[in-house]
Amino acid sequence: MPEVLDRFRSSTWGWLRGTLLGWLTLLLCLVGIGFLIILIQWIRNWMVTYELTQDRLILRQGILVKSIDEIELYRVKNVRLDFTLINQWAGIGTISIDSSDETTRAGALVIPHIERAAERREEMRTLVDAARQKRRVRELDVSSDFL
Repeated sequence: MPEVLDRFRSSTWGWLRGTLLGWLTLLLCLVGIGFLIILIQWIRNWMVTYELTQDRLILRQGILVKSIDEIELYRVKNVRLDFTLINQWAGIGTISIDSSDETTRAGALVIPHIERAAERREEMRTLVDAARQKRRVRELDVSSDFL
């Protein structure tokens, strides 16, 4: 089994302090409803764990019914980082991954509210390049304009 280089989850605390909805939820805590919203968000974040190895990004999802999905790093086409002004202040970001892997055929894999997102994105890019060199593959995009 490959060594896990990084294991992370979406941050509930980051979501609370880094999004407008989080701040609204904190205000709703004054009337008691916000605590339920925080609990639901915490359970959502707790259900999904991301593990980064030399060759793969592994998604472990679920509590009672679990699933494991993997994205081979050599198949990753793009790793994007998005963050709002509030996200920057809170030190979180959203990482989006496009790949030719079956996991992302319907759309990018979006990993929201990640602490140290810029650092993790750079680490992922480095590992993607290393995985491509190890397998001696190149990314080739074909435009549909020529078809």
